Formats: sequence, structure tokens, C-alpha cells
Amino acid sequence: MNPASAASGVLFLDAEALYRELLHGVQRLLQPHSQLVGITSGGAWMAERLQKDLGRPGDAGVISSAMHRDDYASRGLSPTAQTKLDFDVNGAHIVLLDDVLYTGRTIRAVLNELFDYGRPSHVTLAVLVDRGGRELPVQADYAAARVSLPAAQSLALARDAGGLFTFQVQSAS
Repeated sequence: MNPASAASGVLFLDAEALYRELLHGVQRLLQPHSQLVGITSGGAWMAERLQKDLGRPGDAGVISSAMHRDDYASRGLSPTAQTKLDFDVNGAHIVLLDDVLYTGRTIRAVLNELFDYGRPSHVTLAVLVDRGGRELPVQADYAAARVSLPAAQSLALARDAGGLFTFQVQSAS
């Protein structure tokens, strides 16, 4: 079954199938000094699960874009969006994980946050879905799927109590 398919103009994304694709993609990206770091919240969920599924010791890192967003004044700071990196960023290969890559602004903000903690040797970006629509020159090194959505729609990753992922396409109000 295709993890991303459209029937009758309705987009269906099998988030679990895409996660399995991402798992294989991330395995190929890993280097000896790699650290998994997920962007809150969907990317952090994925990094946590990948850390376990790949049998990696310790906890995956979590990084927030909140302090470096160009729309910080209108969005404010989320109390759950806190960066936690329990390793030395200096010289590390960071595999940065996000659920949906869209404009590139979140990635720009996260890179600024990451460099507040040190200077990694390399940063690689892996995402579940690249939906295009870039406003900044940012691209994923690995994307499990590429889809097109109208700007008036958003793609939201959800996680159930058992840790399984689903996607919802939402219309902007």
C-alpha cells in the first residue's frame, strides 16, 4: 500500500507506514557520533521512538523553535516547548527530525537554537513529510514522502496512547 495516496481528491497519509520508511532512512544517515534530536512536538515524538527502535542508548534530544521564531511576538512561548540536549553538541553529528517540512522557518529557528548549545560537526534533516512551499532555502536530506497541499491546509501529526502515529489534514480557519 502506498503510504501517501489520493483518492477522489482526498489525501490519505499512513503515518505508521511513513514512520517505517523514516526508520530505514535514518539508519542510513547515522554515523558513529550521531545524536537524534526531534523538534517539538511531532519530531520529538519520532526521535523518542526512533531512539528505542534503533536500540540507541540514552534519550533522544528535544529542541524547540520557540525562542528563535520570527513570529515569536504573536505566538509566545509554549510551556511544553523546551530544549533538552543531554549530550555535548560540539563536534556531534545531529540527525534533526521533524514531522512536516513546509516553509523552512521552523528549521531556521531550530538551527539558531542548536548553535546556542554548541557547534555540531554536521546537521542532517530527516522528515516524515515534505509538503513543499518553501520560503527559505531549506531541504531535507531524507523525506519519507513528498506531498502537495494547498496553503489553506495544514498537516498535523498525532500520537495515540500506545505511541502510534496518525496524520490529519486540517483547513485553516
